[in-house]
Amino acid sequence: MNRWHISVLGGILFIISLSLNIYFGYSLYKERKANLVQVIGVIDGDTVVLENKTRLRMRQMDAPETEYCGGNQAKELLASYVLNKTVRIEEQIPDQMGRAMAFLSIGNIQVNENMIASGWARYHSDSTSQTARLKEVGQQAKAKKRGIYSELCLQTINNDNPTCIIKGNLENKRTSGRKLYY
Repeated sequence: MNRWHISVLGGILFIISLSLNIYFGYSLYKERKANLVQVIGVIDGDTVVLENKTRLRMRQMDAPETEYCGGNQAKELLASYVLNKTVRIEEQIPDQMGRAMAFLSIGNIQVNENMIASGWARYHSDSTSQTARLKEVGQQAKAKKRGIYSELCLQTINNDNPTCIIKGNLENKRTSGRKLYY
């Protein structure tokens, strides 16, 4: 092969490479853009309403309902992150009831992780690409007594009757709903 053949072959390979990069780059851009949606409402600390009126639960986290300790704080924090903003939906799956669950991101901010880190949502196990990181973040929030792990929501003393040493637990409402005292 002479120099001219090598130059032509190099030019052809360059054009093919450039074309493939443009094609795959556009495909990735199109795919990422397809996962972008605006949040028009916040139901509670782990559920949002998207622009198409569908509800989306936040994956791998569980925030208290608004009537429980920390519920309003969780809702307000989530609203500050996502309300009226465009978010990227990642790793969406249906839950046991068929409702959509996913991770939400805004730019480089992973909203689910930030909610767990704040302590206003607890880590909820699930098998995802984020499992190890979110579990660690949840353990840190608990160790640092943030949010629902703070004295605001966890009491070690009965303020109404400090001499009372009875401990109580509530069983799952769906199974029995029994109240147990020790």
